[in-house]
Amino acid sequence: MKINILFIVLLSFISVLSFAQEATDSTEVTEKDYPVNATFESGILIDAQTVVIPEKKTLEMIIQHKFGTIDNGISDLFGIYGSSNIRLEMNYVPVKNFRIGAGITKRYMTSDLNAKWSILQQTRKNTIPVSVALYGNVAIDGRNISDFADSVSVGSPVGTVNKFDISNRLSYFSQLIVARKFNEWLSLQAGVSFSHYNLTRFQAVGRSYDHDKIGAHFNGRIKVSPQGSIVFNYDMPLKIKSISEQDAWTSQYPHPKSNLAFGYEVSTGTHAFQVYMASTTSLLPQENMLWNQNEMNTEGFAIGFVITRLWAF
Repeated sequence: MKINILFIVLLSFISVLSFAQEATDSTEVTEKDYPVNATFESGILIDAQTVVIPEKKTLEMIIQHKFGTIDNGISDLFGIYGSSNIRLEMNYVPVKNFRIGAGITKRYMTSDLNAKWSILQQTRKNTIPVSVALYGNVAIDGRNISDFADSVSVGSPVGTVNKFDISNRLSYFSQLIVARKFNEWLSLQAGVSFSHYNLTRFQAVGRSYDHDKIGAHFNGRIKVSPQGSIVFNYDMPLKIKSISEQDAWTSQYPHPKSNLAFGYEVSTGTHAFQVYMASTTSLLPQENMLWNQNEMNTEGFAIGFVITRLWAF
């Protein structure tokens, strides 16, 4: 089944590249058509990647902070005094339409390397009607081996044995993103993702959580002033039995919950600030896709903010 999925992804990728070449060829014989400006204000929208990549030789800094859930109310100031999650990221654009970066996340002391490639850019005359980007990361869990004790116990003929190596720390996320700027106040994007963990949590004898998850994503921005926008994300892990390793999704082995996030963004060109509420405390997309168990209610939402800053060289 995994071979079939890989074949479909590769076929889709080849089709996108073919379309890009045809679009390029067509613009060469007609009047030059330029890409639209600012489909989104930055390369990240709450917790999600956008199709936007800054100009060549731009350094991008991202600060993500998410507080605890608001379920305790005023006793911990709606999660602000609760347990927080923080991520710092630095990205650079070495060549046009390609960005590389690295980040660190407080939860599980995770480090990650990532890259994003803008395959297509929507043009002003609709010669190319949408923008298309590919994003991927690889993350490494930095906790002590003792913190994995419950996860690495596996059955053997002589009893339960702990096995662990560096590959057990790795997880991966890849995403295809398609976006369109409909007018000066509305931009929408959708995406499909694949997440994988080499080691799943609480891996018990004869039963474990899923290692793989396919997800669907929908994001958008509604501009309400020259510098302000309403923004939203929706991330949905899909129940696909053919790639599932679980006999069933039960209360003991639950399926991950969808994430809904909404907030407000203020942008000044080189800066963007977003404050929001989301039904997950995760900051890495693969963690959100496989482990989120927050409900979309007063017990599951958490307050967060994102700051981006650009420097041109």
